[in-house]
Amino acid sequence: MGLFERYLTLWVALGIAAGVALGVVMPGFFQTIAGIEIAHVNLIVAVLIWVMIYPMMIQIDWSSIKNVGKKPRGLLLTLVINWLIKPFTMAALGVLFFKVIFAPWVDPQSASEYIAGMILLGVAPCTAMVFVWSQLVKGDANYTLVQVSVNDLIMIFAFAPIAAFLLGVTDVTVPWQTLLLSTILYVVLPLVAGVLTRHALQQRSPTAVGDFVARLKPWSITGLIATVVLLFGFQAQTILDKPLVIAMIAVPLLLQTYGIFLLSWVGARLLKLPHDIAGPACLIGTSNFFELAVAVAISLFGLHSGAALATVVGVLVEVPVMLSLVALVNRWGKQAPAARLAQATGHGPQGPLA
Repeated sequence: MGLFERYLTLWVALGIAAGVALGVVMPGFFQTIAGIEIAHVNLIVAVLIWVMIYPMMIQIDWSSIKNVGKKPRGLLLTLVINWLIKPFTMAALGVLFFKVIFAPWVDPQSASEYIAGMILLGVAPCTAMVFVWSQLVKGDANYTLVQVSVNDLIMIFAFAPIAAFLLGVTDVTVPWQTLLLSTILYVVLPLVAGVLTRHALQQRSPTAVGDFVARLKPWSITGLIATVVLLFGFQAQTILDKPLVIAMIAVPLLLQTYGIFLLSWVGARLLKLPHDIAGPACLIGTSNFFELAVAVAISLFGLHSGAALATVVGVLVEVPVMLSLVALVNRWGKQAPAARLAQATGHGPQGPLA
């Protein structure tokens, strides 16, 4: 493990601090960067995410894609968590905290808007960053691609009805431009580039793909840290102006994320999923498609609404929290081979993913 990967949590923490500090010192610069967007998709952030996921796209072996259908359990886990559990637990936690626990400190109108923003996060499962988390836990690149693709296909039909039901509104307009542009930028373009690169490298030598991906890894981590700096720089003033509100919104979001992850992990264990499928399957359900959630929150409730703020808090907590979950997946994954060996020799319990 290289220097960047070994101390990744430290680099991200420094990136958060740098983002907030630079956002306060250079607000004009970050406003300019934030304005470079189309359909609520920031193009600079899109390029950085592209840098992050490109190495994983090179590892996708199209000849192995057809074998994914022979292992449907990981895909089933992802779909059940994302569409039958996660939106409803997020709504329940939002109501619990802002209608009950935090009710004395939050006015009813703001509370309803915060809940709405959290619901939109819960109904928008992640697309782009899943590839980053999968790469960090050494997930099966082919399987992850199929999981993301099926998820996106379902999102086209399920996002609006579920969001409308949970928000109690009659009509939720899906920002198709955001959804389409994000899919093209975060999946299609890096996938095509990865396929072409892989083909060219395989013509060169059998080890060329692995060597090239290894050289790209520091750039991938650098892209992640740069993304963190920008995201926190964009919201630096909000963080300083409303720290208590952000902390209150973060509490149910954190409980939701860790709770969904643990539920997914238990499901992965019961289904006896191998580590390279279980890891990404658990992480897909815990991360969010924040561009879509932010776009819908702004269109429904306004740019300066509590709903928009809640989706922004989701953006801020996602990267640090997901990195902690990546660390858990890797730690538990290392324990699995030893546990399986102990079980086979009769000297220990069954491993977490045996």
